[in-house]
Amino acid sequence: MNDLFGKREPAAPLAERLRPRTLDDVVGQSHLLGPGKPLRLAFEARKPHSMILWGPPGVGKTTLARLMAEAFDAEFIALSAVFSGVKDIREAVNRAQLDLQQKGRHTILFVDEVHRFNKAQQDAFLPFVEQGLITFIGATTENPSFEVNSALLSRAAVYVLQPLSDAELEQLFERARQETPHLQYTDAAKKLLVGYADGDARRMLNMLEQMVTAAQESKRTDIDEELVRNTIAQTLRRFDKGGDAFYDQISALHKSVRGSSPDAALYWLMRMLDGGADPLYVGRRLVRMAIEDIGLADPRALRFALDACETYERLGSPEGELALAEAALYLAVAPKSNAAYTAFNRARDLIRKDGSRPVPEHLRNAPTRLMRQLGYGKAYRYAHDEADAYAAGERYLPEGMPDPKLYEPTPRGLEARIREHLAELRERDTAARKNGSEE
Repeated sequence: MNDLFGKREPAAPLAERLRPRTLDDVVGQSHLLGPGKPLRLAFEARKPHSMILWGPPGVGKTTLARLMAEAFDAEFIALSAVFSGVKDIREAVNRAQLDLQQKGRHTILFVDEVHRFNKAQQDAFLPFVEQGLITFIGATTENPSFEVNSALLSRAAVYVLQPLSDAELEQLFERARQETPHLQYTDAAKKLLVGYADGDARRMLNMLEQMVTAAQESKRTDIDEELVRNTIAQTLRRFDKGGDAFYDQISALHKSVRGSSPDAALYWLMRMLDGGADPLYVGRRLVRMAIEDIGLADPRALRFALDACETYERLGSPEGELALAEAALYLAVAPKSNAAYTAFNRARDLIRKDGSRPVPEHLRNAPTRLMRQLGYGKAYRYAHDEADAYAAGERYLPEGMPDPKLYEPTPRGLEARIREHLAELRERDTAARKNGSEE
């Protein structure tokens, strides 16, 4: 098979052959590498410092670490947390010590997927970072606040790398295409490849390499949308079921429902389902939204969410996913109230802080003669025997306890009527107690 990429090392993958050799070759991350930006200043000052590079796959974390080693004239040692342990860390440190003693060169130690190291492994770096023997650069796709221990985190700056934009992926596409000028891509094919790349430069270059092979096998020089679709198995969008992106998308779905945005709610729901999220997990989150953000403003919302879950259990995918979509839309357009949720939290906090007040005697159960003789249940007013089935002026809280005002309904949806009803009952209580005191 003839080599269509004649530049640099023919046997290396395209992503490796096109890896930036200078800072100006880097595509994307202008918020860190643009003029006056943090990493650009660090390069220009030639002052290395320990750091965590946090971002999704294929955005240049390894590339930046290698460029730093070249810019700072430092030795470069790379470890993968997937395959390395404390022994490998010690060997890397020993090598750094030798390089400093024999060559007078500082070492940059790059750890890919540092979040996979446990606390003990992460702690192994600390003494050597503090001594200045190594400059530590960790790369992670997970939120370092949760995955990197605080001791290491306090000694490293955290830089957030972003997925490449469509415009940046197109720039990368044109750079790669120059190596195979005989191949012509239609605009639709280019757009499809950019979409499939989903912000990941490595994925984009790997797909272009697949397209070169497909063109050779089919003896074609024109690459259209159909050839792209037939060649590139449509992979799932970026979605780590246990990672930070997972919880970010759940948060976006929840906040879209809370914000009464049906389009956004449906968009994030479908992003999660398209990415491989467990539909029943999404359903459980919808149930939570119905309770937390709608509550008694529309009690039907909870039943709607539960019905959607049951429908999915009965029908499965893809039919059952429509029920989840309908539930998300219903929740988004329903009147909103967090009054029940707030009341629950207030009550829980009150119970934790307040003493164990005894139940008032008139509210106590009296199944035995002794209990009745002690006054249990005495003077209890049976609400159904009174006007409108309401014992105006009666108290149901412990003696001496002020009204905590836990539940305060909103003026929205059904709660507007509940609000009016409770206001009327309180007025009757006030009048009954006033009459009782006057008597």
